[in-house]
Amino acid sequence: MKQLERLQNKNSKLIIGLMSGTSADGIDTALVRVSNCGEKTKFKLVSFLTHHYPKGFKEHLLKNSQPGASSVDEIARLNILVSYFFADAVRAISKKSKIPLSKIDLIGSHGQTIHHLPNAKKYFGKTLRATLQIGDKPTLAKLTGIPVVGNFRTADMAFGGQGAPLVPYFDWLVFRSKNEHRALLNIGGISNITHLPKNSSIKDVRAFDTGPGNMIIDQLVKIFFNLPFDKNGAIAKTGRVNSLLLKEMISEKYFSLKPPKSTGRELFNDLYVTRLIKKYKSISPKDFIATATEFTALTIFNQYQKFLLQRGKINSLIVSGGGSHNKTLMNALQKYFSGSKIYTSNDFGINEDAKEAICFAILANEMISEIPSNVPSVTGATRQTILGEIAL
Repeated sequence: MKQLERLQNKNSKLIIGLMSGTSADGIDTALVRVSNCGEKTKFKLVSFLTHHYPKGFKEHLLKNSQPGASSVDEIARLNILVSYFFADAVRAISKKSKIPLSKIDLIGSHGQTIHHLPNAKKYFGKTLRATLQIGDKPTLAKLTGIPVVGNFRTADMAFGGQGAPLVPYFDWLVFRSKNEHRALLNIGGISNITHLPKNSSIKDVRAFDTGPGNMIIDQLVKIFFNLPFDKNGAIAKTGRVNSLLLKEMISEKYFSLKPPKSTGRELFNDLYVTRLIKKYKSISPKDFIATATEFTALTIFNQYQKFLLQRGKINSLIVSGGGSHNKTLMNALQKYFSGSKIYTSNDFGINEDAKEAICFAILANEMISEIPSNVPSVTGATRQTILGEIAL
């Protein structure tokens, strides 16, 4: 356990944060200099890159994320394969930053979510929640020679929490304000929002998944145009919003559920999109994508109005994630949040693409420092707890 003792006694650490989200486009990789811990945490982004998966991997991964289409042998292989890809990403950022692997103290890895079941269910006499993030930690630790912290969700779930979202702790550490109400919005495959009232304590934080972010838009663009995403929202800009389709999409039961709540491909998957395309055959591809883009913005605002507005109208909405590059989506958000100023996290010195990867570097540091980093007011857990497990 000398490695752990050395890490705990080291005030300043070089930590790599790894994040591969529901879009499964690649591995966001942040090399971060972190000092202190808890509320005294300070950090600086040293380097950032997105390491892309090989061609065909995303489709294979998503197939094995769906019940009925997956197989246990493929999931077992994918669990190891993802670790190899993560190791490639670690080596790539080491090379880019010209910092050898031997100088890097720690890796914080979110892993790649295969399935997330946040709602309690009775199972063989036990009431439980479940989640599975692949990317085997011991394999990654051995391939890189660096200790790895991962599997951040399950500790929160053991205390009755949803295990997600995990970013609100980081949001509170970095973005809380004495002068204004703020909301942090991350638009990845799924959108999640964090509400930070003015002068908030950790107990005042509220956050949840608002619903799809880029996920449905990306699936439609792939189906109709064989492109990975709608660059700058250019396709959506040329289409028209279909009110009937929009009405059906926002009637999904998830949007009426009260927080704490989280979601993912378990609900908004390829089957969901295929069903809509079949039902609305007369809608043009451009109009479908315009409607899906409007849907993302509308659900974010709708969920804010339903569950957060009563806690204080926000002065600033700070956006990060891939969706922050979609101009059509950002314009729609500005329309709905007309009384608030909209920023990207870049305006606050946090790279909008790197934010979640930085978060997992910070969460790894908190685990090593034995600092609880879940937020029970967000996840519904009965208590605060240390998140993650370590592979030496």
